[in-house]
Amino acid sequence: MMLISRRSALQGLAAGALGLGALNLAGCGRKKDADLAGVTLRAATYRGNPDSFFEQAGVADTPYTLETAQFAGGNLIAEAINAHSLDVGGMSEIPPIFIAAANPLVRIIAVLQGDVNNQVVLVPKDSPLQTTADLKGKRVGYVRATTSQYMLLKILKEQGLTFADITPVALSPQDGLAAFNQGSLDAWVIYGVVVQLAREAGARVLTTGLHRLSGNYLVAASKDALADPLKRRAIGDYLQRYAKTLAWIEADYTRWARIRAQLTSIPEAAYIQEYRERSAGYRLLPISDAAIASQQDVADTFAAAGVIPAPVDVRPLWDDSLHEVLAKL
Repeated sequence: MMLISRRSALQGLAAGALGLGALNLAGCGRKKDADLAGVTLRAATYRGNPDSFFEQAGVADTPYTLETAQFAGGNLIAEAINAHSLDVGGMSEIPPIFIAAANPLVRIIAVLQGDVNNQVVLVPKDSPLQTTADLKGKRVGYVRATTSQYMLLKILKEQGLTFADITPVALSPQDGLAAFNQGSLDAWVIYGVVVQLAREAGARVLTTGLHRLSGNYLVAASKDALADPLKRRAIGDYLQRYAKTLAWIEADYTRWARIRAQLTSIPEAAYIQEYRERSAGYRLLPISDAAIASQQDVADTFAAAGVIPAPVDVRPLWDDSLHEVLAKL
């Protein structure tokens, strides 16, 4: 399975490039659904995320052809859905906000709710910074147009500060880790297992996303795919398999950490540490008014800060046509 760049995500995936990780394993002992046998579902994955472990969890025997492609970020997934190149994929609350005003094909169909303690503000081990108020006047790294930027805006607002009161430095997670380790940043707002890698090198957690972030990650699908009855059924089946994979992870997280480490070359201990410190386990949930309100708050925060050019209404992005399936998980 290969990493999908912006160009390849938006050019020709529907014609076959998305078949890089095709899983047409319906003959593995489970009776095929004849109606779905001719369906091809194009799904996005992230390296090391639950959607990468269907085979290990024993749920890869889909009655339809499941074609998967690995993406580096939710923004690319949203763009690929909008370009008719993907049927379903996960992302944070943020990517749909940037295309909401353009009547996109993206429709949010489910909420993956989970950990917020893996989103943190890191400072060097010998840093004099002790509270978020100490960020004033400092060089603070963050990842543009992600939960990292949203969390930084929230933290600054708590202290009566804005981006004008710090020196904000927008960096990718990889570049941010290098800059942080080299001492080029006073603080770094970052997420995921890279947090543990930085901590192993001596970084200290100043604060986390607890009580600041919703923990909501979104599952989005193409409006066109949802309009196709058979493809909509396949998406519903895909969500059930995703939920079973989450249960498989919960049943033995050390096994999952070991397999995940083999897949990503990240130390197993880093994944175990992340798991043990999490604020909550992951649950796949139907859409709700609370989830919509949470995303609207993110959109309003970004509009007020000038991250997006104008306020947007996120409610039209949400689609509850798979509520019955999700309510049974």
